[in-house]
Amino acid sequence: MTGTAPLGRRAAVEFVGTGALVAVVVGSGIQATKLSQDVGVQLLANSLATVFGLGVLITLLGPVSGAHLNPAVTLAAWWTGRRDGEGPNLCEVFAYLPAQILGAIGGAVLADAMFAEPLVRWSTHDRWAPHLWLGEVVATAGLILLIFGLARVGRAHFAPVAVASYIGAAYWFTSSTSFANPAVTVGRAFTDTFAGIAPVSTLPFVAAQLLGLAVGVALVAVLFGRPAVAAAEDVVVPHGEHHPAVAARRAPPPLFLPEG
Repeated sequence: MTGTAPLGRRAAVEFVGTGALVAVVVGSGIQATKLSQDVGVQLLANSLATVFGLGVLITLLGPVSGAHLNPAVTLAAWWTGRRDGEGPNLCEVFAYLPAQILGAIGGAVLADAMFAEPLVRWSTHDRWAPHLWLGEVVATAGLILLIFGLARVGRAHFAPVAVASYIGAAYWFTSSTSFANPAVTVGRAFTDTFAGIAPVSTLPFVAAQLLGLAVGVALVAVLFGRPAVAAAEDVVVPHGEHHPAVAARRAPPPLFLPEG
């Protein structure tokens, strides 16, 4: 499907948006550790900043690129829309994914620079445990179910609030603090601060997120079935087109992702 914005611009938006998201996550984590020694307070500050930042980014960037900001979301959009042409095509997928990953790395470096930390220092925060991987499966599956479930019931316009709220909750109810985003996971390996993850821990986290992606897509199919007639309202589709919903046409939402 072709959006109103050129692919290069949409990829640039995914780069900047994912970078901004990681800068929020990493920067607020650094700030929190400077202001309090209480880990609970640190996590609360980190999660609140992420919730607010994520909501703003989805609202601002959704009309241009869909604000996926997450390879799991992009892949899910491609898979669920591949038959009816509603999702991104493979060319768009291959433009979005590198932009998201490079943006995430850039966001971590930017956050470190703002707080006078070493620009690149591999994280020593080991997150290697099966219960953390399970947390990532749950967090990612829930995110995919929420985003595409909203689309199936014609409530895509709630995505900025709903997705940000879900990520804020998942910070606390998942053992992994809900990374739920392969690009952000890679980016956070580049900073040895509160939000970092050791490089050796990234591969199982990403594998768990991809498994969560598959589980989430399956849950969407089981719980919502085939795309129904969309509600007669203006919607934002993944590449930024605004138009009234029409019969038998699915309305994919502006998306994120998230991350914890």
